[in-house]
Amino acid sequence: MLLLPSRLEEAQKRFAAPWLQRLPQLAEQVAAAWGVGVERVVSPGGRCSLVLLVRSATGAPLTLKLMPPGDAAERESEAFRAWQGHGAVRVVRDDADSGALLLERARPEVSLRSLPESKAVLETLSVAHRLWREPPAGHGLPDVAEVTAHQAAGFRSAATDRPELAEAVVEALTARENLLAEGAGEVRLLHGDLRQGAVLASDSERAPWLAVGPHPLVGERAYDLARPVRDRLHDLVASSGAPAVTRRRLRSLADATEVDAERLRAWALFRAVESAVRSARQGRPRDAEALLEFTTWL
Repeated sequence: MLLLPSRLEEAQKRFAAPWLQRLPQLAEQVAAAWGVGVERVVSPGGRCSLVLLVRSATGAPLTLKLMPPGDAAERESEAFRAWQGHGAVRVVRDDADSGALLLERARPEVSLRSLPESKAVLETLSVAHRLWREPPAGHGLPDVAEVTAHQAAGFRSAATDRPELAEAVVEALTARENLLAEGAGEVRLLHGDLRQGAVLASDSERAPWLAVGPHPLVGERAYDLARPVRDRLHDLVASSGAPAVTRRRLRSLADATEVDAERLRAWALFRAVESAVRSARQGRPRDAEALLEFTTWL
């Protein structure tokens, strides 16, 4: 029986306990049905899915990913198929009912975080430019307004339950309202969780770095870029001059992509507060505090 990573169990025990209980058996069933042999569980892994390194009957290295019930697997598969391997791993097989994806293997132990900061930023942008394409016709992906509306609804109760979040929540909600009212004038297919840790070294020679783990949606590039603004956050918190470094990074990202710097700043604020709210609810106060500190640097 497979042992689940503690990070996944801790994150999902309050929200998807029944799924967690049957996950080891489900993983074995999917692997058998798809004819792949399990090598090992990727650990510590993520908080939203179980990732297994597997091999096909011919020995090809692949990755098997299982997600909780919902439409996350279907959306992720749709995005991977739209990208067709340009900037991201390829999808080999999927099953929305079981939340399973069989993907091209990347190297989970080597992400862009292994590179020096300046090089990692350049590679992040290189991958991003390949991902930001016109959304496929008739796609079923949500847009930025839909995704952030759901998040904003949760902000209000968080501000009531946790007074330390109240001021940041009000500022983030105001920023979102202004952003949506002004409009962006562009619609692209977005990764949704673009960061250095979600870009892995390729396991083949076709590309050096490939994106994994998208939360795909459609909208403006500034929304996607907002996540890289706070990459290596805990390193920033521990360093001197973090506010100046953050503002310089923001301007650099905006200039490199010709994205409006003020829209990028506003989305960086909103997304940091959303992550702070989620961290607080999941019992990760240190992460929440770091994210709130980050918002003051913007």
